[in-house]
Amino acid sequence: MATLLSCTLRIYVLKPPILSGNLLPKRHVRALRRSPVRIIPADRKHGDSQHEASGAQGHVKRAPPIASAVQTVNPVGSQVKPALEFTYDRALPSDKRLSKVVTIAKSKNFRDRHGQVLLEGRRLLMDALEAGAVLQTLFFSRVDNLNEFPQDKLKKVNLVKVKFEDVKIWSDVVAPQGLMGILRKPDHSKMNYPAIQSKHTLPLSLICDNIRDPGNLGTILRCAAGAGCNKVLLTKGCVDPWEPKVLRAGMGAHFRLPIISGLDWDVVPKYLTAGTKVFLADRVRLKSSDETVALSEKASDYGWISSDPRRLSVTEDKYESDEEESGGDSTYIPYIDAQSYHKQWAEDPSAIVIGGETQGLSVESLLLAGKTNGRRLYIAVVPGVDSLNSAMAASILLFEGKRQIEGAKKAK
Repeated sequence: MATLLSCTLRIYVLKPPILSGNLLPKRHVRALRRSPVRIIPADRKHGDSQHEASGAQGHVKRAPPIASAVQTVNPVGSQVKPALEFTYDRALPSDKRLSKVVTIAKSKNFRDRHGQVLLEGRRLLMDALEAGAVLQTLFFSRVDNLNEFPQDKLKKVNLVKVKFEDVKIWSDVVAPQGLMGILRKPDHSKMNYPAIQSKHTLPLSLICDNIRDPGNLGTILRCAAGAGCNKVLLTKGCVDPWEPKVLRAGMGAHFRLPIISGLDWDVVPKYLTAGTKVFLADRVRLKSSDETVALSEKASDYGWISSDPRRLSVTEDKYESDEEESGGDSTYIPYIDAQSYHKQWAEDPSAIVIGGETQGLSVESLLLAGKTNGRRLYIAVVPGVDSLNSAMAASILLFEGKRQIEGAKKAK
């Protein structure tokens, strides 16, 4: 008997039994495509999901199309509210919306023609939404990114999921967050600026004249918001405030105070409160150490005043310049008194004009300062130093104006 069992086992090892055709393992067979998984919120019981799965046919979640998906996401900071479903599209390689993002970012003409701007990063997008900006399309690389926004802000937004590698190609930042949004170009008159900003707003305005460097303008806007300016006016010749580099340097300042761009000098007074005095940030030359200002009516002696003859042709008769008679550098311009910036000048209300470092202030700014009994403000620097950066000069004057206005209020 033992011999018989030993022989049987030996035969079984040498020649395994033949399985039926249905049980034979198959190779090179493609795995079955899985259906999308629905995420059940933590507050719902496990039995509920089984009940739904076995329910009527109309309540079962169907697989979405290839280019779209349905994702269940819990609202921000909520663990007890019902889950919210966001429907989004998956961007294909030939999707034209991707190239549109780049066009909006780089083309000012496109932004002006279509009335759209591009924002990148969660913080900037959140600042825009809280101020009432209209988000039209949101590109995101991870579904979890949708958790970072209030649920009511994404109801009518076109959501597009893209690869993070594609976002890195579009982005100019070193560490992109995988979030980019196309918004309707904000209208300053329809924005809801933060209440805390309005509470600390001062009767102090800023006028930018020929600020052409995006980084400088963004920094100036950030300083204006920090100092509590009530508005920023940009004359023609300034860089577009909605350029991506300006937006990044502004750090959300665009959605904290009104920014009005593309203004001609003849309409600038319409945006200023009645009785506003206009002061000029100027680099003047000193005769001696007692801060006596060098008196001159030549454009070249005004540190940040342009000596370009094309910019010195003004319309008022008493200040009209004749380039042929005077020559470009000897053109006469209206004289405005100058004083050191730390002496009292800020009153209710006041405005500061900051000029670009290349072109300088325009003569129109001097005319406006003369009409409003304003003055030129200078920041004394060490001899031999050409001048301060325009953004640095703006920050010094804005916060000095803030100090003076708040000090005057406390003294009353």
